[in-house]
Amino acid sequence: MEISKAIRRVDNDEKVSGIAKFIADVKLEGMLYAKTLRSTRPRARIKSIKIPKLPNGYFIVDKNDVPANNRVKLIFTDQPFFAEDVVNYIGEPILLVVGPDKAKVLEILEQIEVEYEDLEPIFTIEDAESGTKPPIFGDDNLFADYEFTKGDPDAAFARAYRIIEGEYRTGIQEHIYLEPQGMLATYEDGTVTVYGSMQCPFYVKNALVYALGWPEDRVRVVQTTTGGGFGGKEDYPSLIAGHAAFAAIKTGRPVQLILDRTEDIEATTKRHPSIIRHRTALDASGRIIAMEIDIKLDGGAYATLSPVVLQRSMFVSTGPYHIPNVRVRGRAYATNNVPRTAFRGFGAPQSIFAVEMHMTNIAEALGENPIDFKMRYFLKKGDDTATGGSVHTDVKLDEMTRQVIEMSNFYEKFERFRKEKGDTVLRGIGFSAFLHGCGFTGKGEEVIKATAKLRRRDDGKVEILVSSVEIGQGAQTTLRKIVAFALGIPMEDVVYENPDTSRVPDSGPTVASRTVIIVGGLLEQAAKELKARWNESGEIEVIKTYRHPEYVRWDDEKFVGDAYPEYSWGVNVAEVEVDPVTFEVRVKKVWGVYDVGTPLDERVVRGQLEGGIVQAVGYATIEVMESKNGKLMQNTITDYIIPTSIDAPEIETRLVVSPYPYGPFGAKCLGELPMVGCAPAVAAAIQHALGLKVDEIPARPELLLKKWLEKSR
Repeated sequence: MEISKAIRRVDNDEKVSGIAKFIADVKLEGMLYAKTLRSTRPRARIKSIKIPKLPNGYFIVDKNDVPANNRVKLIFTDQPFFAEDVVNYIGEPILLVVGPDKAKVLEILEQIEVEYEDLEPIFTIEDAESGTKPPIFGDDNLFADYEFTKGDPDAAFARAYRIIEGEYRTGIQEHIYLEPQGMLATYEDGTVTVYGSMQCPFYVKNALVYALGWPEDRVRVVQTTTGGGFGGKEDYPSLIAGHAAFAAIKTGRPVQLILDRTEDIEATTKRHPSIIRHRTALDASGRIIAMEIDIKLDGGAYATLSPVVLQRSMFVSTGPYHIPNVRVRGRAYATNNVPRTAFRGFGAPQSIFAVEMHMTNIAEALGENPIDFKMRYFLKKGDDTATGGSVHTDVKLDEMTRQVIEMSNFYEKFERFRKEKGDTVLRGIGFSAFLHGCGFTGKGEEVIKATAKLRRRDDGKVEILVSSVEIGQGAQTTLRKIVAFALGIPMEDVVYENPDTSRVPDSGPTVASRTVIIVGGLLEQAAKELKARWNESGEIEVIKTYRHPEYVRWDDEKFVGDAYPEYSWGVNVAEVEVDPVTFEVRVKKVWGVYDVGTPLDERVVRGQLEGGIVQAVGYATIEVMESKNGKLMQNTITDYIIPTSIDAPEIETRLVVSPYPYGPFGAKCLGELPMVGCAPAVAAAIQHALGLKVDEIPARPELLLKKWLEKSR
């Protein structure tokens, strides 16, 4: 009980002082520190582990200390908390050293000797699919292999006048959230409580219940102030929460486990690298009649969320375009690389990059301006999507595109930059159009059945009780604003504390751009009912559970129907300068026009748009992460470069208001949209400047120089 009070004092200190305290700032009496011994081999059998004699008060925690199931509960439940007989990537956890002095813990860690028997590793998608090496996962080394078809692509290709093909590649991307991963666990009165930096408290709780084999009421999870996530704190926190919990149970003391930055970069999950092949059939008039798309993702050593990342990548693979005949195949492969997982956009940035560059290349092959060409295929209300679902609401892409053309002076610059090839700088301008499906893919929202609760307390305050978390994206502002506006009360009278699974219902994870459209929608409904009951005496609770709009139809076996209940839309234009000697790229300005329904808080919305644009600029240009024999070459924030304020381009954005009838006050999804579509606009601008195909990102200078030399031969 005293430990819980201490944690609450930290929370209260934040509210009084305005100074955020992260999990690393929490110090409890008698607290121990944990550090992880990690594999130094990409694939090997563990032959022996030699541990030095431990001083009094120090502990080793490993697979033998997991009470029930040494697997992180997720989709396949294949990833162990601690390595058993083999390790499958560099950085895989083997054991913890736990004790009262950090320096001594590190000293003990350095003295542990692990004897390995190396096994043949798999590092690339090509090796994984070749079948020439022993598979890591199953017989075919596939975490997922899906396919769906719309129309009759075979017949369309058979009658095609022309077929245009292309291959597009995207690289690894590291989340680089402000705060590294961290957890603190306590064990009191037969209950384990884990506090930490996370996006999904109930993911963590469910993983702990499974690992411990305990009833749910003996497991409690509390989100603390979280310094960013971007998807990196969706499923990975379950792993280290387990570590901290097992250590607290074994020692009977509070245990804090905080990753340092290098460890966080080396060992935590990343965005999936991809290889995407497009094959497009055109008729004699140059009109697209069919597309075949093949998507391959490197899933790393364990499945994590790869199957559903792959699904989203497939479902939006034709972009915001109406294509009558479609075949899409997607595969996620197991390799001996650090596992891949959720990252802002969740598979969509890879496939949107591919389809946008492919459409740009088709336009160039036909001698057309890419904007004019793309606009002819924009989806409209009533059109069928790639999966055969319907576009149920208005699409304002034509209007948005006209606005971004005017904002950027696109046509004039497109012609002028193509003619002006200077010795000191090459200029280019590029366009992209994109969409993002709101909420979980397919039947996900129906499975979760998100529940939100509003409580009018005896003191007159109204409390939001949901599992959605604030990770810097503005949930604290936006959700409170929805409730306050619906009730007609000041925002100061709406209380929204960090989720505690012992107090809040499961409203689902803070992912998939679902917080406002799904959870916010439930809170609006709850607030309206509460307002109608306002004159009742005493405490009032209102509970709402999510259901899709009645029009949503989805076949999860065939991947046919409405993959998402609604979409948000965007267009970007990027202007770049390329140094013709060094091939360094400077993104000068990005223009964007977006449809996110009704913007509920314009400052929050613009913050998300601008932040997503800068993150996408990094993805397109300078965020290089390479692996050599399974070891990441960029493992510090000196080596892995993200855009700073100096690198950030000038940004100009506009919003087109198009209310969604089932969203709170008309709001749709927002957070992932700006990350999804900006990279291909930047790549298209580089392509325009250099007059060569940019089919891979990040478009680093070495890659551009190589392509330039190949073109010059």
